Amino acid sequence: MQTIAVVVFLLVGFCFGSLSSFAQTEANRQQQIESHTRKAAGYLKENRADLAVPEFRAILAIDPKNVDAHGNLGAVLFFQGAYADAIPELRAALKFRPTLWKTEALLGLGEKRTGDMDAALRDLEKAFPNVPEENIRVETGMELIEIYSATDDLEKAATTVGVLRKLEPTNGAVLYTAYRIYSSLADESLLSLSVVEPNSARMHQALAHELAKRGNSAEAIENYRAALKLDPQLPGLHFELAEMLNTLGTDEGRQEAESEYRAALAADPRDEQSECRLGDIAFRSDDLKAASEHYKRAIQLQPDDPEARIGLAKVLMSLNEPQEAERLLRRALELDPTSAVAHFRLSTIYRQTGRAEDARHELEEYQKYKAMKEKLREVYRDLHRGQTGDEGDDLAPTK
Repeated sequence: MQTIAVVVFLLVGFCFGSLSSFAQTEANRQQQIESHTRKAAGYLKENRADLAVPEFRAILAIDPKNVDAHGNLGAVLFFQGAYADAIPELRAALKFRPTLWKTEALLGLGEKRTGDMDAALRDLEKAFPNVPEENIRVETGMELIEIYSATDDLEKAATTVGVLRKLEPTNGAVLYTAYRIYSSLADESLLSLSVVEPNSARMHQALAHELAKRGNSAEAIENYRAALKLDPQLPGLHFELAEMLNTLGTDEGRQEAESEYRAALAADPRDEQSECRLGDIAFRSDDLKAASEHYKRAIQLQPDDPEARIGLAKVLMSLNEPQEAERLLRRALELDPTSAVAHFRLSTIYRQTGRAEDARHELEEYQKYKAMKEKLREVYRDLHRGQTGDEGDDLAPTK
């Protein structure tokens, strides 16, 4: 939180320019305030906050309503660890100037550290959406999440961490916090579902998700089928079952998966993902006409799906139409710059059209993202492999 200290000092500032607005009869009084203010500023520059404190107190003895002195004194005391002493000063600054959002954030942190969680929650919630500086807003949000988590208010915690992920999508602390909150929220939702609808299609669907994550494909498929028996029209079920069947790697599994993708489209003609998967199946069967139709339909349904564009580009490359394929692949990479497949196919087009340097660059990008995603898959497998074993008994299909 040292970053907040610096910014708070700058926020309440040292407003020498405002001194001229005071009446001439107050000249001596203002000269004293200016003298103490300059001394305090000098001490802070020298990292002698302990010497700045008496100067701010001297200013307040002369002018009890001096916002700058209250705010700076509160900030100095906070970063000295004197939270109980800092809080009244920060509150005084906010009383005279309620829109000091950084001061509001600092006040909430001080209240949290002194155990006044109700006040901390109130002030941090007020500050969080209003603090303009990104780093302070992130730290304020993280403190809010701690309070929400402690009171099991997971939905508010999830909303807050969602804002933080948009602000700093590569912040490791934020990502880890998001993982913990979303995992807890998922566990809580699954438990609640098991209580209110223990034998429902949705319960089987949820169990299938968990079993699939843990690599138990056979029981996941069993639960998807049980869900379909209970509610054949439940949205997403046919597609999810088809995806699991595809992982089996057998001819029988692939044939049944195709049937489920078609069933998904029959239930929802706007199921873009099923259109895309049927395009993949047709392409593998060398039915380029059917593949093209499925991919084009998928793009119509979801123009920003890079997978559909890559699929159609594959068809066009097979039909010797590299220019249109290149356009599709470039757009796919705008939508997903990490797509190893798009980089590889674009490299192929460049090599075939004599653009050696471009081909080399795209091949390097392909190798980089391929290695990265393989590593992520390995980590993901290890993560869920650690969740199997005795714990798997807790996910047995509901009878």
